[in-house]
Amino acid sequence: MSKINVLLIEDEPKVAASVKTWLEENDFIVALAPDGAVGRHLALSNRYDIVLLDLNLPYVSGYEVCQSIRAAQPHLPIILVTALGSVEQKLTGFDAGADDYIVKPFDFRELLARMRILLKRSQNTASEEEPGEVLRVADLELNTGYKTVKRKGIPIDLTAREFALLEYLVRRNGRVASRHEIVEYVWDVNFDTGTNVVEVYINFLRKKIDRNFEPKLIHTKLGMGYFLKAQ
Repeated sequence: MSKINVLLIEDEPKVAASVKTWLEENDFIVALAPDGAVGRHLALSNRYDIVLLDLNLPYVSGYEVCQSIRAAQPHLPIILVTALGSVEQKLTGFDAGADDYIVKPFDFRELLARMRILLKRSQNTASEEEPGEVLRVADLELNTGYKTVKRKGIPIDLTAREFALLEYLVRRNGRVASRHEIVEYVWDVNFDTGTNVVEVYINFLRKKIDRNFEPKLIHTKLGMGYFLKAQ
């Protein structure tokens, strides 16, 4: 099996050296960028399997780097690894296109677990070559093969994670999905991530799927979870 190529964008030399050494000991190939400008250039000029990205970077902020990478490579996994851990900062990070967010200091084992989850999902996405099926709810249409979404015939641009969440809700056929069920299916983990990532992504979907359309399709069952249904 070929080794995984990681782009590590981190400006603190000690942190960068520690993470790079640990990754290489776990059989990853690591390219290191010391600031946002170099990190963005490397990400857009080379092929990587996953990006580990700090936010507080010289020259170009991590948020800007994340947006640039996501625009150019919609399915490249990006994990924000940063000391900035407020809810607002996490929301901004996810809104910029990050797939996951881990706050320093962290346990290397947790970082490895999250990397493997995203890499597995990315590989599964890349291997899907068949046209897939078309799922419909009211005027919402999903093509599971081409990963496209339309509402009232208008194309809607979703990230890979947003698409996975929307597809899961559609396939529930109006049944409520708990936070734990969503995390287990969409993020492929069976433990509490310790973040409000589900709520964040539900809000992302509502902005894209429901904000400018009627009827509203994404609903909350207080204390129980979320469901998608034309009411």
